[in-house]
Amino acid sequence: MDHPVVSHEEWLRARIELLDREKEFTHERERMAQAVRALPWERVEKKYVFEGARGDRTLPYLFDGRSQLIVYHFMFPPEWDEGCPHCSFWADNFERAIVHLNARDTSMVAISRAPYPKLAAYRDRMRWTFDWLSSFETDFNYDFGVSFTPEQEQDEGAYNYTTAPGMSDREGVSVFLRDGDDLFHTYSTYGRGIDIFNVTYNYLDVTPKGRDEGDRGQFWVRRHDEYGR
Repeated sequence: MDHPVVSHEEWLRARIELLDREKEFTHERERMAQAVRALPWERVEKKYVFEGARGDRTLPYLFDGRSQLIVYHFMFPPEWDEGCPHCSFWADNFERAIVHLNARDTSMVAISRAPYPKLAAYRDRMRWTFDWLSSFETDFNYDFGVSFTPEQEQDEGAYNYTTAPGMSDREGVSVFLRDGDDLFHTYSTYGRGIDIFNVTYNYLDVTPKGRDEGDRGQFWVRRHDEYGR
């Protein structure tokens, strides 16, 4: 690799200069997180019923007794037989985080449009333990900006507030709050907005090669049981 190589003293000097930028980035990240928390909320009036391992459950029951709920919108439309490999990459990253979220009054689930038996079979194959529910034949995915009618697929602004989805289902994260019987939608993010939730990418970003994707996107990502095939 063609890259500058310097003495330890020069390296240390450059590293300390970068530290100032890293600290400012950290402070800006904290300011952004505060801005996210300061967003106004919208009340969730519609009743949604999902199918999962514990039968039919409404949105309030997904909180599992906690006041906050994170939903990962997992791409798995009804006609597919396997979940999206890229969403599977994200699921590998949040699988072990949920126990820590639970300790901070926060539940997390994945929701997809595919019928529940398909979700259950794929979850067993991937050896995941998180709660995964089917929104099959409900408006949930459409209402929260991750599923689209054929007309919406090329509609600029239908996905991530500014772009065309290009397909029937896309990825995203939504956050909800429960206050007694009242439910609120507090935040959603899509596309590159979910990068921060992928710990693997955060590690790759500090290696010399970085993500090494160029303009090819996530061309290298496989389901975790498919590497080496």
